Amino acid sequence: MAGYLSETDFVMVEEGFSTRDLLEELTLGASQATTGDVAAFFVADLGAVVRRHFCFLKCLPRVRPFYTVKCNSSPGVLKVLAELGLGFSCANKAEMELVQRIGIPAGKIIYANPCKQIAQIKYAAKHGVRLLSFDNELELAKVVKSHPSAKMVLHIAAEDSPSRLSFKFGASLKSCRHLLENAKRSHMEVVGVSFHVGTGCPDLQAYTQSIADARLVFEMGTELGHRMHILDLGGGFPGLEGAKVRLEEICSVINSALDLYFPEGCGVDILAELGRYYVTSAFTLAVSIIAKKEVLLDQPGREEESGSTPKTIVYHLGEGVYGIFNSVLFDNTCPTPILQKKSSMEQPLYSSSLWGPVVDGCDCIAEGLWLPQLHVGDWLVFENMGAYTVGMGSLIEGAQTCRVTYAMSRVAWEALRGQLLPAEQDEDTEGMCKPLSCGWEITDTLCVGPVFTPASIM
Repeated sequence: MAGYLSETDFVMVEEGFSTRDLLEELTLGASQATTGDVAAFFVADLGAVVRRHFCFLKCLPRVRPFYTVKCNSSPGVLKVLAELGLGFSCANKAEMELVQRIGIPAGKIIYANPCKQIAQIKYAAKHGVRLLSFDNELELAKVVKSHPSAKMVLHIAAEDSPSRLSFKFGASLKSCRHLLENAKRSHMEVVGVSFHVGTGCPDLQAYTQSIADARLVFEMGTELGHRMHILDLGGGFPGLEGAKVRLEEICSVINSALDLYFPEGCGVDILAELGRYYVTSAFTLAVSIIAKKEVLLDQPGREEESGSTPKTIVYHLGEGVYGIFNSVLFDNTCPTPILQKKSSMEQPLYSSSLWGPVVDGCDCIAEGLWLPQLHVGDWLVFENMGAYTVGMGSLIEGAQTCRVTYAMSRVAWEALRGQLLPAEQDEDTEGMCKPLSCGWEITDTLCVGPVFTPASIM
């Protein structure tokens, strides 16, 4: 092991004891605490992150994963992914500082933001981060002036993607030759091409078209004298098993396109930037009810079993849409709670809604729920809460950072300790791989693909 993660960083979950059991213990402890200052916390299953990693390597054996730090910058996630040999995709100075603080070498970081502040470009130069992306002349000019030794990746628009990202970021194919010529005149080396089809892209042909477009840009760059050797597939990989487009379907399309346009042995290093994929299902949130209000219904939509006057109940939680539940605003999700306390079948159900702590009409987490009578101090559990919830900060002034308790099974820990290559290798072994031994429960199949742990991407 490389030493990024140690047993003191997480709770070891023994056989027969699940992370849900751990969650119940923690909510019980929080309920019994006299201070009552814990309104929400996460339990993160690092073993789930490990499992997702192995699944990705099995589906895309030629692709080297980089983790998108902005998705979830919690220390446990960064450490376990570093232990697995990932590189890191950073969007700003704070993220570069964060990953370098845990010991990630600059050669395994890509500053993958095509809209950078000059001061942060200078920070990257000072701290050895040399791989930067760009998609227009002004961005190129900033890097030429502030970081002349940088190696550039040209970010192209995913033309066939329904995502609005292609409008906001990405150079059109028509502008690529001009940008490559400009870079050559400025003595700035362009070493690769990147694109991003967007999260949850339903059109799998967007990947094929983007890879084909990247091949054209590679040929343009090579013709102009650039040493093109990096293809960055971006992200968009689903974080949940039940997504509309399955990982296996996406990877099948990508593998076919890579075989056609970037066949094995062509000398191109293929990367992908994954965020939601790794962390969404690994995090479970427990949040307490801090207030409630019963409102009598003038026109009942449903008769309660007790025969009493119908009512709706408004519950206020310790977190809302201006914090952890921001996906309600940005992704149009409707979080579904799991009751921490088991309810009996005989309990009547009431029309209910969940609201955050802010006195604001938009701080609504979920409406139209039918729940049993709950009380202040009860806990609700929300699964699949790992993406864009930790490390994002809150829009509420004075809000506390939500605590994360990390857990991992002993089986996953032993696999992590004994079956991965060391993080640092000699240059002549870069890109080599070693298959994992078989026989542990983390993967669906007993034998998984190779684990890449290159020393550098440069």
